[in-house]
Amino acid sequence: MSSFRSTPLFGGALIVDLPSTFADVSTIRQVPDHQEVYLDKDGFTSIIFDITERVGTAGSGPAVDGAALTTHLEDIVDSDVDTVKVWNTSNTQFSKLPFVPLSSRTPILLNREGIPAYTLIATQTPPPAPDSKSPDFTAIVLTLIRLERESTDVLITINVPHIKGEYTQEEVDMEMGKQGKLIESSVEIAARIWETFKIKDWGLFNEV
Repeated sequence: MSSFRSTPLFGGALIVDLPSTFADVSTIRQVPDHQEVYLDKDGFTSIIFDITERVGTAGSGPAVDGAALTTHLEDIVDSDVDTVKVWNTSNTQFSKLPFVPLSSRTPILLNREGIPAYTLIATQTPPPAPDSKSPDFTAIVLTLIRLERESTDVLITINVPHIKGEYTQEEVDMEMGKQGKLIESSVEIAARIWETFKIKDWGLFNEV
């Protein structure tokens, strides 16, 4: 189990627990204003927080939000959508997102389910390239938070490259439900994010 630390994002507008081994990529290269990117110093896994314009029709529900999740996944993998397989999709509960503000001073309690959020687990397998150093495949743990009042979707993407020699191939068989240590670890990270992700400044979504 990783050790975690409370980490401010977007100038402190958001706060979340991230593994202590993950470093802020913006300290070594430029990152778009609408993103925060963290990279595991001891591996290849990355975590991307992305604030985007809300996609899809008005309202919320499995059909509308499921279509939005698919759209975002296709945007992430771009032209390589044919190399992607989704293994699991589920509703996600964020422990610290039960409130939305009427104004900066007046929060209101939502229904028991809170803000709509969903998570999928997918794998992206590139065409075989024996002489390439590309991963055998990359696991994607993608969480979508739907903020309809703010016309915003928040994407949290954990990318987990599986590079030959860096993981035990026999431990991974998605067809049989065997995720292997790297994916299991990324799911643990996602679960900690769901527990600790908090919006401290809702004005962020008017700025990004």
